[in-house]
Amino acid sequence: MIRVLLADDEALMRAGLTAILGTAGDIEVVAEAGDGRQAVDLALRHRPDLCLLDIRMPVLDGLRAAAELRRVLPEVAVVMLTTFSEDEYVTGALANGASGFLLKSGDPRELIIGIRAVAEGGAYLSPAIARRVITRLGAGPLGKQAVANTRVAELTVRERDVLALVGAGLSNAEIARRLHLVEGTVKGYVSQILTRLDLRNRVQAAILAYEAGLVPEQ
Repeated sequence: MIRVLLADDEALMRAGLTAILGTAGDIEVVAEAGDGRQAVDLALRHRPDLCLLDIRMPVLDGLRAAAELRRVLPEVAVVMLTTFSEDEYVTGALANGASGFLLKSGDPRELIIGIRAVAEGGAYLSPAIARRVITRLGAGPLGKQAVANTRVAELTVRERDVLALVGAGLSNAEIARRLHLVEGTVKGYVSQILTRLDLRNRVQAAILAYEAGLVPEQ
């Protein structure tokens, strides 16, 4: 069972998200928070597997809550809820260790898929915002691709294969099945990639894979 803490300042939104997650069968909302400070306090009390945070919240917004969770509970995954108008916040969430980004207005099935992917050690960016986020990370697409290709060039062929599948949002177990490897071996490859390319987490690795053209366009 994936234990989730849900934080959003709108009670109606929390109720809707809880109802959607309740249909999954393998996801349980163990606590709900109305602001970022309460989210951190409840996370310390309940120790969830994953925190689903709205970016805009009172007292402590989602960005600062994510940074605080990374400091006090680094083992807890963080997924951010955003809207099209909040692209500028997404890069900040990435810097603060978030492993997923989901649209509030997205397909309910995407919410479940994203939470499962992150809970299994993967990263997930809503396809609807992935390219918009990437565009904000550099001066221009061609320049970004050239830099990304240079960085990726230092990887082995197998490491590039793994990076491409990380970019596609696959978990370690899914990558292992796809490449006919042991899951522990995939975990080792991912760790090597993050270290060699000086990446903070799987989301940064996924974005680099997109920039380098390793992931087919959705």
